[in-house]
Amino acid sequence: MAWVGRRPELGGVTMKQLRGVIFDMDGVLVDSHAVHRRAWRLFFQTLGREVPESELDFILDGRKRSDILRHFLGNGPDVELEELGKRKDCIFRQMQLEVAPVAGAVRMVRELHRSGIALALATSASRSRARSTLVELGLLNCFAVIVTGEDVTLGKPDPAVYQLACDRIKLEPDRLLAVEDAISGIKAAVGARLRCVGVALHETPENLTAAGAFHVVRNFEAVSTHDLEQILLGRESMSREAAAGHD
Repeated sequence: MAWVGRRPELGGVTMKQLRGVIFDMDGVLVDSHAVHRRAWRLFFQTLGREVPESELDFILDGRKRSDILRHFLGNGPDVELEELGKRKDCIFRQMQLEVAPVAGAVRMVRELHRSGIALALATSASRSRARSTLVELGLLNCFAVIVTGEDVTLGKPDPAVYQLACDRIKLEPDRLLAVEDAISGIKAAVGARLRCVGVALHETPENLTAAGAFHVVRNFEAVSTHDLEQILLGRESMSREAAAGHD
């Protein structure tokens, strides 16, 4: 298991069994950030806007589409923002074949599902894109709950999307893990009282840990259900494979 870093002991977790996992989507299940970045850049160009590369980092931090539009274009009527968002999504769909699963993610989700672990998705993406992505991955039937940016008023780092996922999955936060790749997403999960695993696909392990991630992994290639249970319990002991995966 490719452990990258560990947060100091948070203590206090006494539940004996992992009952559910709440996954983010972009940067956790699919490596979509580079494609999203290009799609947003092209979208802004259709509006005659050139956005500096450094400012595009904002779009990769788990924000709702409407929040991104307001950040770059200012406030506008909801109907207009919705139409602009659809135009951006159309550009993204034309590039979607370039989006690949995060290493080990499909296997991990299926293993958890077979083990009877309840699974939820908590993403800032639209419901249509969330469902189509899960269909493309062959994972739609694995997720009992799908919560998207359309289901909450406030996006990440507000904890609403994770709180709603906990409510719908009908499990207490101390029986659940969250899996996130973005700083705002980790803050949202921690704000909902979830212990969070960070995926260091595009962000540094240090930044993910500072945001509140309890453990950080590079991907899911060697992550097992047992390993996730150990994280929930806050234990030091990991599988021999996990220790060997640290580099």
